[in-house]
Amino acid sequence: MLDLDLLPEEYAVCRLPAGSPIPASLAAGPDDKSVISLSWAPDELSIICPADRVPEDATADTAWRCLRVVGPLDLALTGVLASLIGPLAAARVNIVTFSTYTTDYLLVPTVRLSEAVDTLTAAGHRIAS
Repeated sequence: MLDLDLLPEEYAVCRLPAGSPIPASLAAGPDDKSVISLSWAPDELSIICPADRVPEDATADTAWRCLRVVGPLDLALTGVLASLIGPLAAARVNIVTFSTYTTDYLLVPTVRLSEAVDTLTAAGHRIAS
């Protein structure tokens, strides 16, 4: 059983061309509580960010909600994401995941949020909003 927090804002999954600089809209201020993930790959810069901070030139898929596994998690733990992904896959809820040093994040489409929460709760997880 895992404890998860439902982050309050809507999120977007974005793509910029490879070699793009980090957009200024993603710069964090001292009181910024946003969760933003950047991934460089040979063919793209992939960004997960709050929907109101989507970079101007990005291709974006918006209307995602973000669940954070309450951490910190030990890097030696196994099966954390599997315990979330398995039930959601069985319910045919599409997801996007990413991890940081201390925890894991799971995005579900906003239109499927209730179903995702119900599915994860039925699997024994606790979700706080």
